[in-house]
Amino acid sequence: MQLLHIDSSVLGPNSASRTLSAEIVAKQVVLHPDINVVHRDLAADAAFHLSSAHLAAWQGGAVEDEELGADLAKGGAYLEELLAADIVVIGAPMYNFSIPSQLKAWIDRVVVAGKTFRYGANGAEGLLKNKKVFIASSRGNVYAPGSPGAALEHHESYLTGVLSFIGLTDVTIVRAEGLAFGPEAKEAAMLRARANIAAIAA
Repeated sequence: MQLLHIDSSVLGPNSASRTLSAEIVAKQVVLHPDINVVHRDLAADAAFHLSSAHLAAWQGGAVEDEELGADLAKGGAYLEELLAADIVVIGAPMYNFSIPSQLKAWIDRVVVAGKTFRYGANGAEGLLKNKKVFIASSRGNVYAPGSPGAALEHHESYLTGVLSFIGLTDVTIVRAEGLAFGPEAKEAAMLRARANIAAIAA
């Protein structure tokens, strides 16, 4: 088995999403002792955002820029890692009501027509099957359904939507929110998230 562990927070050791994603991975290692873990730190080694040069290269144009060539190779590795994974763990903090731009750059490299989705007579079809996804979600405010902030939630909803589009529908969210409401609120939110991790059975 293979597990792909993705982190995207820029906060390093102070990151709640990194803490939770690492604990989810540790739980999966306990459940699957033979699992191989591949870790991608998107904040430490981010891909470029898409440009006309990327599109030209994908259409067969010559790649003469060394940095572009390395970035294209990185994007190819992102895709291969996702295709090979049986379990995907994504550390996803909320930044300005959505996901970090580094995580969006990763998404732009793995949502690929003919690889992870295709269009047919009935519209779009996700091609990735039989993979389990865990999202370690962290948010300073409260955005859960029914809360005053719910209308501004373009974070988990976007991420689960794009994952579903490529066929990844078996998604478990481990959420810690209200983290900016003070030390006691943060501790309580993290304890709830850790209880959810402890309850993961497979």
